Amino acid sequence: MQLITSTIPPQNLSGFQLCQSSFKYQISPLNPSAAKISNSRKTAAPFDVTRRHLANLDKLLKKTDPPTMLEPEPVHKDPNKGSIPIKGKGLLQDLNLARIWPGRKAAEDMSPKNLNRLHQLLSKTVEYSPKSSLGQRWREYHGCNNWSGLLDPLDENLRREVVRYGEFVQAAYQSFYSNPATSPNEAPLPHHVALLDRSYKVTKSLYATASVGLPGWVDEVAPDISWMTQRSSWVGYVAVCDDRREIARMGRRDIVIALRGTATCLEWAENFRAYQIKIPADNNTTTDEDSKVECGFLSLYKTAGAHVKSLSESVVEEIKRLTELYRGETLSITVTGHSLGAALAVLMADEISVCSPEIPPVAVFSFGGPRVGNKSFANRIESRNVKVLRIVNSQDVITQVPPVTYSHVGTELRVDTKMSPYLKPNADVACCHDLEAYLHLVDGFLSSKCPFRPNAKRSLARLMQDQKGNVKKLYMSKVKDLGLNPELQTSGCLPSPS
Repeated sequence: MQLITSTIPPQNLSGFQLCQSSFKYQISPLNPSAAKISNSRKTAAPFDVTRRHLANLDKLLKKTDPPTMLEPEPVHKDPNKGSIPIKGKGLLQDLNLARIWPGRKAAEDMSPKNLNRLHQLLSKTVEYSPKSSLGQRWREYHGCNNWSGLLDPLDENLRREVVRYGEFVQAAYQSFYSNPATSPNEAPLPHHVALLDRSYKVTKSLYATASVGLPGWVDEVAPDISWMTQRSSWVGYVAVCDDRREIARMGRRDIVIALRGTATCLEWAENFRAYQIKIPADNNTTTDEDSKVECGFLSLYKTAGAHVKSLSESVVEEIKRLTELYRGETLSITVTGHSLGAALAVLMADEISVCSPEIPPVAVFSFGGPRVGNKSFANRIESRNVKVLRIVNSQDVITQVPPVTYSHVGTELRVDTKMSPYLKPNADVACCHDLEAYLHLVDGFLSSKCPFRPNAKRSLARLMQDQKGNVKKLYMSKVKDLGLNPELQTSGCLPSPS
């Protein structure tokens, strides 16, 4: 008699067959009821029990692949004795240990459920976390208690608000790159901004001007990219919520100031002016001798252009106008920015908080922002009741500079590129600083003990378009297999630069 199974190697069959003659089924005296079925078991072949055990083992191992022929024994080649088969490994190989420990599963395998989930995340439009009413708790979400109890685990309403403010910054990037040039000879026209959130309307364009310049011959060498060397550039906008239902949901009328990151050569030049200087006094304050900030950031904030006001003057003027226009209503001011925009947002909030006797609550949502000033400046921000939520990627080097004598401000929400199931753990510097990568990580963050939630809702299309080289090859190959083109999903959007 010969037994063919998928788990017993052929060389072990002879020894197994010798054991069958001595195998006897015995009835336990402690279990008389077993005698009723003893006759049927005696007539059945003893190997039926073995077959059933092997079948159960296959089920426990969740074996779904069709049975295949046994692979030949591995052979070790000895130059003196010839080929010697390696004994004892056939059974372990047939057990398919990779199915017991998922960590050993082949990288190319992806369950139909995960594949379907990837298809949904790539093909759907923007989807938010639940849009709940903030009502009387809006001050908590705006930082009145420094977001205590809302960050770990991350409150779903706060997650949605953080992602929403990040998308205001993305709109600033898109608007700038759609028309980056600023005329040096005349005042610029109003800049068009396509807001994802239709409940807000743009009321003011903002410009930042560098105090440094480049030689004129640079524009002659590369006239097509003269915007890269222009001193004044569109940097962001002011928008106000104008939808009654959204105002009722948020519990107040929200004024948003959104600021993009570094884009031009002169902005980069200002970034590297990392020595500290004192903040000059304005009409409502006196000079603070101890508070100092980075020279380049303050230069971009305070310098006026040939045909545009300084960023400081423009934003204070607009905030005063809006607070007077909506006098008597419950208002809030939210400043949000990425990279350089995050640094300018802190300077802006510091000045806005004292520009008027009855200024509404001021909060900053910053993404990937560098340090702005010294410890005294951080204390000054706190004393003026400005609330700052810094969203920081542990792998983002920009959040760690300037390193000496500088101090961060506010409360930190820390995410990590390594926690994303889609991004490579060794993603490059540009990916770790990219705004879309930040929003992807915030949308997936649940808590420090469960860093990425399985039901994250944000579409992956833009991430895969902007960061192809930093997305795991498994997912990029599956995107090709599914026949999806992420660029088609984001055809109306320009990438946010790193």
